[in-house]
Amino acid sequence: MERAAVFDVDGTLVDTNHLHVATWWEAFRQAGHEVPMHALHRAVGLGSDDLVAHLLGEDRAEREAAELSAAHKALYGQYFDRLPALRDAGRLLRRLDHEGWTVVLATSAGGAELSALRRAISADDAITATASADDVSEGKPAPEPVEHALELAGVPAERAVFVGDTVWDMKAGSRAGVRCVGVLCGGIPRADLEEAGAEAIYDDPAQLLTSLPDSPFAWLPFDR
Repeated sequence: MERAAVFDVDGTLVDTNHLHVATWWEAFRQAGHEVPMHALHRAVGLGSDDLVAHLLGEDRAEREAAELSAAHKALYGQYFDRLPALRDAGRLLRRLDHEGWTVVLATSAGGAELSALRRAISADDAITATASADDVSEGKPAPEPVEHALELAGVPAERAVFVGDTVWDMKAGSRAGVRCVGVLCGGIPRADLEEAGAEAIYDDPAQLLTSLPDSPFAWLPFDR
């Protein structure tokens, strides 16, 4: 039976969380809102509408989410040609692909942003499919992005591992019934990831790559 390795992208494979914080902060500032950067950091990983609702409340989100999201996209888009992949992100995906895992991305990014992130990772040869914001009605922490990734891989939840960097990732993966692995490179504390459902935690893709033989990926053998 096949196995699926499902990955979040921002903060997990590409070092973009603090770019998102800065550009969301500026988008809110331009709209007249003072939102602390630490609050923005905790909200990164939510879809745009959910992020605005989380920070401003549902009522304001209904009125302002589209404008704030457009401002954030314009500001963040200035970095598309220089988004930095985290160390060994591409090597990790290729290693898993070589070992028989079906690699799928599950991300709130879509369109040109997703294309820029994939260019940064530079491992398209190892990626089977992508479940993006364009494909689901509810983003993380709802399980739908992870469930859609499993559908694309053709793999049941018990044959999958999901890797992410935020509380929203761990909650989405747990609700989808998959094993969850956390990484600290997105800036979220270890204790928060564990509380949200992470079974194992690594510093970054590079440490996960060197730790694969002892990681949750090794707990799920390949049935031939």
